[in-house]
Amino acid sequence: MNNMAEDTIKADILIKNGYLLSMNKGPKVIKHCDVAIKGNRIAMVGPTGQGQVDASRVIDAKYKVIMPGLINCHTHCGMTIFRGVANDLPLMDWLQTLWPLEDKLTQEMVYWISLLSIAEMIKSGTTTFADMYFHMDATARAVEDSGIRAVLARGLQGAGYDMQDIRIRENRELYDKWHGGAGGRIKVMAGPHAVYTCSEEYIKAVLDLVDKTGMEIHIHVSETQDEVRQCKNTTGMTPVAYLNKLGLLDRPVVAAHCVHVTREDMEILREKDVGVVYNPSSNCKLASGFAPVVDMQRLGITIGLGTDGASSNNNLDMFREIRLASLINKAVYKDATALPAGTVLSMATLGGSQVLNWPDIGTVEQGKLADIILIDIDGLHFYPLSDIKTHLVYSGGGRDVSTVIIDGQVVMDNGVLSTIDEEEVKHRVQKYFKAIV
Repeated sequence: MNNMAEDTIKADILIKNGYLLSMNKGPKVIKHCDVAIKGNRIAMVGPTGQGQVDASRVIDAKYKVIMPGLINCHTHCGMTIFRGVANDLPLMDWLQTLWPLEDKLTQEMVYWISLLSIAEMIKSGTTTFADMYFHMDATARAVEDSGIRAVLARGLQGAGYDMQDIRIRENRELYDKWHGGAGGRIKVMAGPHAVYTCSEEYIKAVLDLVDKTGMEIHIHVSETQDEVRQCKNTTGMTPVAYLNKLGLLDRPVVAAHCVHVTREDMEILREKDVGVVYNPSSNCKLASGFAPVVDMQRLGITIGLGTDGASSNNNLDMFREIRLASLINKAVYKDATALPAGTVLSMATLGGSQVLNWPDIGTVEQGKLADIILIDIDGLHFYPLSDIKTHLVYSGGGRDVSTVIIDGQVVMDNGVLSTIDEEEVKHRVQKYFKAIV
């Protein structure tokens, strides 16, 4: 909590009299708190009524939790159009079903599909997401228009030097055009897909791009047993050890999945300070396995949460990931204390900011970027109001998000999006689906 100054604070928005879950000093809920926003920053956090705030708008947060927006560290927005396609298949069969359909996607389609994905994320409390796909200029435009915050990477894969050069050039063009774009709401990373879709020469070319630009890296790592087996057969090493040998892990890396990792792999991930993204729903649905996140957490590895794409999840609600992450690991580890509520909430907020190397988000505290969500806790499923923190994880969900503020702008007010026309988005995406599938 911040000590409020005696002088009146000028603010654009005052969120008044809520239950604060700031995440900056652990998952502790504090009653009767105010948060003031000036521009795109948090100007004040303090007890209700302590000090004077002159705000253009006051939001009554009675019976609402004020908390940092959720951070979805791994998804594929453009794939949302394939929600419901190729269900109940293992990863490689699922991919091979979708790849021919993806060839039919256009820039215009991906723009509207991205808006659909963003709308779903905002309405369930996500304020930042990390995305890897193609036609990423379209996704960047959707980010700019919607007001959300994003980390974007052009997915890099495909055989042949011509294709390699084209896609690396597209990633560079995305960086040159959009890194720091949308008023600072967009970061751009390099996106080598995985060791089984990128040759050694391809990865070295990506590293050359990274070293020239300073880009960070977003990559799938050890998602399935088949991936690990194939990598061992061709290189004699696990994917983690192989990427470390190539020097990729010497750069800042976001490693999605990390399901089948050895103790030695985990030691490398910790030593290299790799940010790991846990995707429990997708890993379950594709039968990829159970990531040893409790072991990674105990080793001190930085972990965030992600939904993966809606085509393998089949939704983008981070609260579902939060709940499943806690419950499934209690069963897997046969330990009811594994991944308690506060830990998974931290993974979805502060942990996400650390994984994406974006320190200005992930907590509600003075000076941070104003990415804040309000959760309505007056529903029947929150009563009695005994332990609000655990209620958010085990009882609540994305449906309880009432207001979303990103970069100081209200992008959803009492459940109504202010930057996206939901009906037009649904109409267009349904039309595209019929044309493609």
